[in-house]
Amino acid sequence: MTQERPSPAAVSPYPATPAAVVTVPVRRFPVPARHRRTLYVLAVLAFLAQMAFAMVTTAVRQTPTIDEPVYVGTATVYLREHSLRFNPEHPPLGKLVIAGGLAFAHPRLDPAFEGDQTELGRSVLYESGNDPWRLMLAARLPMIALTLLFGLVVLAFARDLTGPLGGLLALALYAFSPDVIAHGSLATLDVPAAGFLLTSVWALWRARERPRLHLPLAGAALGAALATRMSALPAVPVLLLLAALSVWHADGRGAERPAAARSLRPATARSLRRAAVAAGTVGLVAVAVVWGAYLAVDPRLRWTAPDTLPDLHGLRALVVDALPLPRAYADGMAVQFGFEDSTFEGFLFGRHYSGALWYYLPAAVLVKTPLGMLALWLAGTAALLAVPRLRAAAPYLLVPAAVLTAAAMTGSRDFGVRYVVFLPVFGAVAAACVTALRRRWADAAAAALVAFVAVSSLRTFPYYLQYSNEAFGGTSKTHLRLHDSNVDWGQDLGLLADRLRERYPGERVWLVYKGSGVPAHYGIDAADPRKVPGDRVHGLFVVSDSSVAKAEGRLAELLAGSEPIDEVGHSITIYRRG
Repeated sequence: MTQERPSPAAVSPYPATPAAVVTVPVRRFPVPARHRRTLYVLAVLAFLAQMAFAMVTTAVRQTPTIDEPVYVGTATVYLREHSLRFNPEHPPLGKLVIAGGLAFAHPRLDPAFEGDQTELGRSVLYESGNDPWRLMLAARLPMIALTLLFGLVVLAFARDLTGPLGGLLALALYAFSPDVIAHGSLATLDVPAAGFLLTSVWALWRARERPRLHLPLAGAALGAALATRMSALPAVPVLLLLAALSVWHADGRGAERPAAARSLRPATARSLRRAAVAAGTVGLVAVAVVWGAYLAVDPRLRWTAPDTLPDLHGLRALVVDALPLPRAYADGMAVQFGFEDSTFEGFLFGRHYSGALWYYLPAAVLVKTPLGMLALWLAGTAALLAVPRLRAAAPYLLVPAAVLTAAAMTGSRDFGVRYVVFLPVFGAVAAACVTALRRRWADAAAAALVAFVAVSSLRTFPYYLQYSNEAFGGTSKTHLRLHDSNVDWGQDLGLLADRLRERYPGERVWLVYKGSGVPAHYGIDAADPRKVPGDRVHGLFVVSDSSVAKAEGRLAELLAGSEPIDEVGHSITIYRRG
């Protein structure tokens, strides 16, 4: 029989007192696996739900931004006429996604319409008997859904690299990113192209283990990016090299196998051939997807080059002619090259200039990215390079983003951080690498920074397009440092109509509006003050902040004699002229 051992308290020679309390070890009951999974799923759903709420709220309240009417008009032509003749400078896939939403709104199209793509957008939204609010929401909802799906890609990629905690951190940064929320809620092409590129890179990373399954998926995602925006083209050689690298790694794993299996390892020459085949496979699938996007619009590929198509010479002509893509795609590239040869006006930190500044995009990203997110990007990149088991992922996450950023920095259009909206997408995955650091303070610091990002993002609701971080004065000060799609893209025309009706009923209104909306449609009865003598301009003087930033000549004189009295959406200023 086993004899029971008396407890220490029973044999103690000292009397028990309230101060002499015996400490009994407390057993920790871990959360059961099924409960952990449930909590994890709930956290994922919570992040995506807040993002969906932010994007839908933004989509419902914003009037058309400058680019959206062109895409909506083109998508309507896709639906009604199956014609590629409008907006050739952008491939059709993103507009086909928009058309998928418009199909439920049944947009009308004037069969006798003749004009350019800008006039087409105005005709569809305001002159064909359609409800622009309903049409814009129908166009934006598919993009919102796609943006949420890319959030799952961010989550999965980060989980593959760092585990569940890193996946949640990456998703949180993505879901609270003001830039992703702002542009993911619009019927535009920037976020879809970035999301497809990340999906391709994720598939290439997974191809290191199962190349036959994931290489075709990588090619399909790359093709989807190319079929959405031509700005994805600089990433093509990088991703093809990554495809070769993934297959080389898959073959090289045989060196770690037992000696009996090591003899089956392919020779170096064969590995090189397989790597080349992998790159070719990804490229061929991508080309097929681009062709499929054009065929989905018009199975007969009817195309007539526009009369204004610029002539290409030298390397540009060789590149355009060498690509095995539809002629419409090649001509669209020519249009884009024509844009790059043009001179546009920019605005940065109070300076109005002509041309492009190479440092514009880094400066704009510094202003418009939450401070906690910037810190996590840097820490995650450092961890990615420092932690041995993560270093293999560095080429996949850092090189494509660096190449695309360098290409964007050489562009001629300093119009906004939407040209590098892939940074918060790739950056979210890179930031997850901080969870791989073996430091007690790392997790707490990362959680604090994520909370800082969340608070900063929530504070700007619902003005995500206008966001800037606290170091630069917050959202209300963005217009002092940046312009165009960074702050004022024509999105607050409806809000202006409400403000004039509520606070200034019956007053004379003069309006300088930068956008694609039609003020009269929203009940704004206003005239352009630049078309009459200055002494006749009295009453309310309303000016888009992008126009204020670049004011010259007559407009500058009018502003000098006006007093600001109100602002609308941090993108439009209301002045009073006596």
